[in-house]
Amino acid sequence: MQRGVPDGLPLRTVRYVEDNPANLLLVEQLVARRPELRLLCATTANLGMTFARANQPGVILMDINLPGISGIEAMKTLRADSSTRPIPIIAISANAMPRDVENAIKAGFFHYLTKPIKVNEFMDTSDAH
Repeated sequence: MQRGVPDGLPLRTVRYVEDNPANLLLVEQLVARRPELRLLCATTANLGMTFARANQPGVILMDINLPGISGIEAMKTLRADSSTRPIPIIAISANAMPRDVENAIKAGFFHYLTKPIKVNEFMDTSDAH
């Protein structure tokens, strides 16, 4: 049994790819409410993709607007890789227009959360994936 994880509850890893320290801190605080979740962070898409291949997280939270490679391009790269293809990738972005959400889902994201992050929606999405 992992420390703090109730008996029989598996530890699940969440990879968060985000370059904004305030957003990283918020998600760290939200994930800390769930003892069965372990959060691993990356501040660039390239690091996120490298770590996803190495750690095989249960879910990836991907910011859309990242330095260098965008979250959309990173998601497409992960989808093209057989080792990371099955990992659900959830977009997290300040782009909240319906067309932005629709385009991200069509591109291959499993779900789309908007910033500022709504705590209840984030927790419900975490539970579902």
